[in-house]
Amino acid sequence: MSHELPKAYDPSVIEERWAEYWVREQLFHVATPTDTKNANDKFTILLPPPNVTGRLHMGHMLNQTEMDILTRWHRMRGETALWVPGTDHAGIATQMMVERQLATEGTSRQQLGREAFVARVWDWREHYGGAILGQMKRLGASVDWSREYFTMDDRLSIAVKEAFVRLWEQGLIYRGAYIVNWDPVLKTAVSDLEVTHEERQGKLYHIRYPLVDGTGSITIATTRPETLLGDTAVAVNPNDERYKALIGKKVRVPLTGVNGGPDREVPIIADDWANPEFGTGAVKVTPAHDPNDFAIGQRHKLPSLTILDETAHVLLPGSPYHALDRYAAREKLVADLETAGLLAGIKDHSLAIGVSQRTGAVIEPRLSDQWFIAVNKKPMNGEYSIAQNAINAVESQNGKDPAIKFTPEMYKKIYLEWMTNIHDWCISRQLWWGHRIPAWHCAACKEITVARETPTHCRHCNSSEITQETDVLDTWFSSGLLPFTVFGWPGDGSQKPTPDLAAFYPTQLLVTGFDILFFWVARMIMLGCHFMLDVPMPDGSKRELKDSVPFREVYIHGLVRDANREKMSKTKGNVINPIEIVEKYGTDAVRFTLASMASPGTDIAFSEARTEGYRAFANKIWNAARFLFMQLDAAENAGYTVDPAKTIGEVTASLPDNTPLETRWIFSRLSAVSNEVARALAAYRFDEAASAVYQFFWGEFCDWYLELVKLRLDFGDNHQKNEVTALTLSSLVTVFESALRLLSPFMPFLTEEVWHALYNNQTPAKSIALTCYPQAGDFPADAAAETTMKTLQDLIVTVRALRKELGVPEKEAAPIQLHASNRVNALVDASQDMLARLARVQAVEFVGTPLTGSNARSTADFDVAVLYERQIDVAAERERLTKELAKFEKGLAAAEKQLGNEAFMAKAPAHIVDGLRKQSAETRMLHEKAKTALEALPK
Repeated sequence: MSHELPKAYDPSVIEERWAEYWVREQLFHVATPTDTKNANDKFTILLPPPNVTGRLHMGHMLNQTEMDILTRWHRMRGETALWVPGTDHAGIATQMMVERQLATEGTSRQQLGREAFVARVWDWREHYGGAILGQMKRLGASVDWSREYFTMDDRLSIAVKEAFVRLWEQGLIYRGAYIVNWDPVLKTAVSDLEVTHEERQGKLYHIRYPLVDGTGSITIATTRPETLLGDTAVAVNPNDERYKALIGKKVRVPLTGVNGGPDREVPIIADDWANPEFGTGAVKVTPAHDPNDFAIGQRHKLPSLTILDETAHVLLPGSPYHALDRYAAREKLVADLETAGLLAGIKDHSLAIGVSQRTGAVIEPRLSDQWFIAVNKKPMNGEYSIAQNAINAVESQNGKDPAIKFTPEMYKKIYLEWMTNIHDWCISRQLWWGHRIPAWHCAACKEITVARETPTHCRHCNSSEITQETDVLDTWFSSGLLPFTVFGWPGDGSQKPTPDLAAFYPTQLLVTGFDILFFWVARMIMLGCHFMLDVPMPDGSKRELKDSVPFREVYIHGLVRDANREKMSKTKGNVINPIEIVEKYGTDAVRFTLASMASPGTDIAFSEARTEGYRAFANKIWNAARFLFMQLDAAENAGYTVDPAKTIGEVTASLPDNTPLETRWIFSRLSAVSNEVARALAAYRFDEAASAVYQFFWGEFCDWYLELVKLRLDFGDNHQKNEVTALTLSSLVTVFESALRLLSPFMPFLTEEVWHALYNNQTPAKSIALTCYPQAGDFPADAAAETTMKTLQDLIVTVRALRKELGVPEKEAAPIQLHASNRVNALVDASQDMLARLARVQAVEFVGTPLTGSNARSTADFDVAVLYERQIDVAAERERLTKELAKFEKGLAAAEKQLGNEAFMAKAPAHIVDGLRKQSAETRMLHEKAKTALEALPK
């Protein structure tokens, strides 16, 4: 049966087929283990849930590529590898999308009503949502699709409700009026994390407030004059000598009269917040529209007057500014102040403006009734607050390693700084799409009933006049619960963990970007450490903090930037669409590009040229496979069957004592590279792992081993020779099959296609992804073979370079002279066929004296000269040798400096010192040879 691969590698032909196969066959489905005691044989990872509104961007592709490489690697290492996918309902983002759709139809959510609007969002989600998961399937993400979730699924909604009610019962959720960041476009509160601050040029207005007793006025400075309509005091610093006599007096707030009435009278108070160095040193106090003023109001028991509505229009019936937008009100108010002679001056002033990430609207601080989690308060019967538990999980406890490790470690410090200064978490949003808060307000007694099931009566007065809270929960509240809710928490209501929770919690790793470190990572740690502490271990013992964490490690990857290291943005026009790049070069080439540049703590400058290079790498593997398949077909025609399923042990056992050097060498290199890749992936050095695989497959396997074994692949009429050829081919097949498995996590489509073809579709498993990943111990290490092969490679490379410099025609063979040790001479004598094939060496002459001249080169192991007549460019040769001498002298000086450093010599390990001495001796020898060659040149 012949092995078939199309002549040309076309990823578009194979990728969609294998992507569908992996999903259809449920190859990555993980059943709940019956034995959950051993936590060391599993690898569980959660996909950061993309918004249901989303499309794949380069950040997603980097994130998913890294997760897929790791998951496939762990799975092939024999671990139970579970990658859980899902999407987030993305409250604000999704509501915006549907509202825009409604606007094109000439209607709005208000016209539809809440129930109909929510039904419309569900319809939208059914038709347009989850596109990003479809793209993930096409790109071959090895997730368990049977466990796919949506954060508003019924089972997750139950869990969210349960979490809210428990926090309420523990006294950790409360409702209160606080200053929040208000988005006047979305008409909802947004968190500090959803606000970006931009430096903008503004104005500082100096306004006179007349004293009620008629003795003059006090001038305040403000950047938002329109908010004076809500002033309830003027504050000065108690140590400011200019104003001490005015403390306790009252002023009239200009232009605050309603329906022709008098202006509001407010007190002048002393407060340390007032900065004598800013403006005039006197500040207006508007508790309902500024967080610092709100704090002042709390300290001095000032009233709070809300003067702007939810759209940032003035809400003061009877005022001449009523219904004006905040900026129109500012313009009119400043003009009226000037007319009244109360505008003392206007100065240019640079200020940081808070802007909503979602809409770009300028944030309006607003007093609003919101729901909060008291993160710094100890729960009933609890030892630590939610925030403190989340801090303890990341810090070392009693000299032990922390329960959660951050890579890169610098993010641990950033996380701890934020957690140490964290404020209560505002979890309510004024939206219709999301998890509606399970609280009911009583019209009779004004009390709140929080319940798991919809109540019919108020729990406090038994009135039936109760209505549910209209706010929904912050999206990050529900997604913060995911590490345990996706595994069935809270279960049947008992504290006993569900089988999935017992088997898969905590997860091993979270791979994510820095941008959601506080949004999501911190929330998961807070909620996981809080709720899971109450869930016993699978054996019934009490769970400690180290086992309540949502994950053992957090790996924060960098940003994907453009080739010029610029951040991608639509305004710059440099956004790279990964789907377009995939269609052009194939998924494997794009994955390999991202992996080859992904290193902890660094951003990726994505280069299409690099992707083109890795597409060429895929072609190289494809062509190597085609060559191999031709040899397999030749073997079958000669009556030999080569089994690709043979283990290395089985292959090496059948090899003769005089196994060829290249075979012993390639096995040893497989051992070393397998170890190198494992070490790199364990440290999230995707770049080093990809480089090791690339260098092995292209450099060592294709460029060297494949070329060398071609000398031995020749089936003919000689039975004895055919036996040797069959053994060589068996080794080649085994090495190639091992290399495919080594490459598989990085290039899953290409390796799947070639692997199935290698076995003629009679594969030992349904997928290469379900086979064993190469381990260092699988292959016989042979340091001597590697050293010997290195010498041979150096000789071939040196001869090639000399031929090029001397202008020897590529197809013309040329003799060489060699001066070396007996060991090297014996190696070269036994390898003349290799030299002839790979360096076009016609014959080798062994000489007893050192070789110099423009046609010679020296290394630590040999001198070699290519015998070819040509006119010597004396000047160029002198320049080359002069540069070499300078390089050797610099190396000698550095070595002597280290060897002469007593402190270094006292501390350095013996093998380091021996290596330095050996290197110094070799450099000195090469220096002498270069010096002799230079002196021998014609003057």
